[in-house]
Amino acid sequence: MKKIIIALLFLVVSFSSAQTRKYSNEFLNIGVDAGALGMANAVVATSGDVNSGYWNPAGLIHLEDNQVSFMHAAYFANIANYDYLAFAMPLDEKSAIALSLIRFGVDDILDTTSLVDADGNIDYTRINLFSAADYAFTFSYSRKLPIEGLSYGANAKVIRRVIGDFASSWGFGFDAALQYQKNKWQFGIMVRDITTTFNAWNVEDFAIGDLNGDGIPDEDQIPQIRDQELPETTEITIPKLQFGAARKFDLGKKFGLNTELDMNVRFAETNDIISSSAISITPAFGFELDYAKIVYLRGGVGNFQNIEQFDGSDNVGFQPNFGIGFQYRGIQVDYALTDIGDQSAAIYSNVFSIKVDWSIFR
Repeated sequence: MKKIIIALLFLVVSFSSAQTRKYSNEFLNIGVDAGALGMANAVVATSGDVNSGYWNPAGLIHLEDNQVSFMHAAYFANIANYDYLAFAMPLDEKSAIALSLIRFGVDDILDTTSLVDADGNIDYTRINLFSAADYAFTFSYSRKLPIEGLSYGANAKVIRRVIGDFASSWGFGFDAALQYQKNKWQFGIMVRDITTTFNAWNVEDFAIGDLNGDGIPDEDQIPQIRDQELPETTEITIPKLQFGAARKFDLGKKFGLNTELDMNVRFAETNDIISSSAISITPAFGFELDYAKIVYLRGGVGNFQNIEQFDGSDNVGFQPNFGIGFQYRGIQVDYALTDIGDQSAAIYSNVFSIKVDWSIFR
């Protein structure tokens, strides 16, 4: 196990040394499943259901039957919609697979690039609507290793990003993960974009001022764009690391408690509370209290950031989360409220998700 972890870390450091963007494909870092979001995303060690395809594919080996999961969340006063759909199934006693789809998009955006015609007249009938949406399709695989309690998992991702007719991209990447369970202790490690994720963009020329529709930007008619250049057509996402430790507690005959502490690592300088020119780290802690595996109460805190104030000073912001859940005969409904009290730079959101176990159809 130690050799595998060292190999994963070596790959991360090697690829992160390349010239890449600090932030890329950020919609894939939001998280999925209201249950996990209620615990501040501190689930890399304990995830063991259909949603493990996102959090830690090594946890898929804990599936006992097929499962499907769906989540919806609205951001920025319902301007943006975030949706997630996943399906997972065990292949045998030692392996499992999952498929998932994520969409984060803003729809019905006004396109006013053709509002003024070639003669300088304003024509409101020339206003069109378009969508800016990001998609991610993921195939996940998990398998037990000969060491008892140890499993590994991997993701293959296809990313599609579309900005109306102006620009679009295709991207490809891989994740790798481990999970280990010993008695009531659980450990997990997830390396996202372990080989870096590559996005190739196609940017249309008319996106910067083609009023005549001839494919040539009308720079003489719009002085503001004379000095503009087309953006870069390639984008590299550097690896990110999440590792954590969790412990289960039995509180009487019907009550149970799961607690987990995670560390989220970026190989770049950010506003995380632990930050240097090469690495940034922010912790996350979450808990889940259950009654007879029917009713769940969750809480967590994470996203600790140094936030610059108007007077130039820095304050530490954090994101407290709360969640509840209910499970009955293979159907689980979860709710999460993120950023309670607006303690971080993030905007709070209400998140709902549902998980269905195939056993209810048998």
